[in-house]
Amino acid sequence: MDQAPDLFSHRRHWAHKLGTAPELPMSRAQMELLGWDACDCIIVTGDAYVDHPSFGMAIIGRLLEAQGFRVGIISQPDWTSAADFRRLGAPTLFFGITAGNMDSMVNRYTADRRARSDDAYTPDGAAGRRPDRSVTVYAQRAREAYPGVPIIIGGIEASLRRIAHYDHWSEKVRRAALVDAKADLLIFGNAERALVEAAHRLARGEPIAAIRDLRGTGFMVREIPAGWTAIDSSRIDPPGPVEPHPDPYAAAAPGCAATRAEAEAVPIGFHHRPRHLDRGRTVVRLPSYEQVRDDPVLYAHASRVFHQETNPGNARALIQGHGDRAVWLNPPPIPLTTAELDRVYELPYSRRPHSGYGTAPIPAWEMIRFSVNILRGCFGGCTFCSITEHEGRIIQSRSQASILREIEEVRDRTPGFTGTVSDLGGPTANMWRLACRDRAIESACRKPSCVYPAICGNLNTDHGPLIELYRAARRVPGIKRVLIASGLRYDLAVRSPDYIRELVTHHVGGYLKIAPEHTEPGPLSKMMKPGIGTYDRFKSLFDKFSKAAGKEQYLIPYFISAHPGTSDEDMLNLALWLKRNGFRPDAVQAFLPTPMAIASAMYHTGRNPLKRITRNSELVSVVRGQRQRRLHKAFLRYHDPENWPLLRAALRAMGRSDLIGNGKRHLIPAFQPAGTGLSPEGRRRAGASTAPGGTTAMRPVRPVKPRRPSS
Repeated sequence: MDQAPDLFSHRRHWAHKLGTAPELPMSRAQMELLGWDACDCIIVTGDAYVDHPSFGMAIIGRLLEAQGFRVGIISQPDWTSAADFRRLGAPTLFFGITAGNMDSMVNRYTADRRARSDDAYTPDGAAGRRPDRSVTVYAQRAREAYPGVPIIIGGIEASLRRIAHYDHWSEKVRRAALVDAKADLLIFGNAERALVEAAHRLARGEPIAAIRDLRGTGFMVREIPAGWTAIDSSRIDPPGPVEPHPDPYAAAAPGCAATRAEAEAVPIGFHHRPRHLDRGRTVVRLPSYEQVRDDPVLYAHASRVFHQETNPGNARALIQGHGDRAVWLNPPPIPLTTAELDRVYELPYSRRPHSGYGTAPIPAWEMIRFSVNILRGCFGGCTFCSITEHEGRIIQSRSQASILREIEEVRDRTPGFTGTVSDLGGPTANMWRLACRDRAIESACRKPSCVYPAICGNLNTDHGPLIELYRAARRVPGIKRVLIASGLRYDLAVRSPDYIRELVTHHVGGYLKIAPEHTEPGPLSKMMKPGIGTYDRFKSLFDKFSKAAGKEQYLIPYFISAHPGTSDEDMLNLALWLKRNGFRPDAVQAFLPTPMAIASAMYHTGRNPLKRITRNSELVSVVRGQRQRRLHKAFLRYHDPENWPLLRAALRAMGRSDLIGNGKRHLIPAFQPAGTGLSPEGRRRAGASTAPGGTTAMRPVRPVKPRRPSS
């Protein structure tokens, strides 16, 4: 893998002489108190400004400040006009636009496209303080406010929309975020390296249009630069016979010229690095926006190729046409070293919300204020998850010493701390310091997951350092308890019974959340998750060590309904497993197709990008209609009387009326509590009644003769 200059090796900008701000300013008055006449960089965010390293705007703001730049924050601006974007004046260098810690559409809407009633990243949890597709809207308003100021977009929303993508909320394929936002530069993934370099180059007077060589960035082009070799994605992973499409870079295309090297490009094996071409000067041409918009097969093919070009050690640049221009994506950023990550997390954060919010609670901060991030990235590769696509699959770990220093910061500086660290974790709790045993193999690998279909033999799974970290954290004076609340990869944990013993004995607060996601092989294979047998082995160890510790503790498993590849029978079997094991979920997670995820490509196209895409390749069953989505959720909440009418009808249609009855072997009862399961009109038609005094009367449902289960 290429080496990158140290993140803190740049000569600091002149404004470092002005010192460190107690909190980054959000108003002109605060700028004047700091002695500033202008901001060099202004970050516009959809979240409330919390000066804590769990919030993106704080990390980027404090990092730029450490480089000597004056940084201002415009938090949750009024987007109905450009006026609020002028509150700090024009930045001397650039606007940095982010939707916040969450994608704005995921933040605002449920999987069923219903508006959420709250927003954890807003004071008092108030909803409606950010627009749909915030990055695009904010970038357009910033351009209106100051037309000549460069605009850089980033954060998870921009990162997951860096190519043409299926949009669940409009049910169509939308253009890349750069096109609609009309931004000058997009930074995807972890933004530190690219943003620091861009800021220093802009400060030296370099125009943003000339900044085209930074890893982890995207921008618009009209033609392929001289010296580059373009390879069509269909020559890397042939999608089978497809209808011919016009090549936007053919010689006849206006404003574009095909190079001789393009015409002579040689095919490349899908899982191998190019031998005949210079990877650093090779760009892979994905099917254009117009092609993937109109052709599901090409969409699935583009998704497959895109996900094979995400390893910083071997990824090539990508290009995707959008009309007469194209989005160009450089290879992903080089991960931060441990020393760099330590310094990022030890910048002078106040560790609390901006003083301008007064005493208004911000739920997201309340949730994490006593927690400590110890790593970034995830090599799990779950198809429904965006962590790997955004943060990468190479784990970036902090040092133990840095983590312990932050625990002391939490103890000494966080209001309300009583001695309990609520979490030591990150995207996955137990991937700290886990990595490929061989850097050369790691750099050459194109596998989407290090743990599926089985744990790679090259992966170091030693949990010993993590055990020592937990013990050291417990020894910090003033720390009474350290809990682990981040998601646990239990297929890794079972490799280390000593880790499970340590976790269960000291770090579980009665309940441990865990995510098998499903029990059936079909949907699990589309999720790239381990089989339920691995969960059973983990549970056996969990129960054994809990008993040995004299503690009554429980696992709380999480499951997803309506994931691509899930049949009604799969959900029925999951419901039977839940009942057999005594689980009655209070809340369920319905599959939400987020932009660019592999599972979203399955949902949109009905194809499986985990395998080679052709016109006759594997089809994936997709749960689309609201009735079937409700049914799959109802199977997870089989114990809720509101779901019983829907489940009875489904069980009869599936030939499983034998599961309707009042015995232990039945899934749902044959009676229906009056006032549940039907609308008022439906209850009147069904003859439901309510007993005097407000109690609910039970009305039996006519039993149906069981049918023979289908084979």
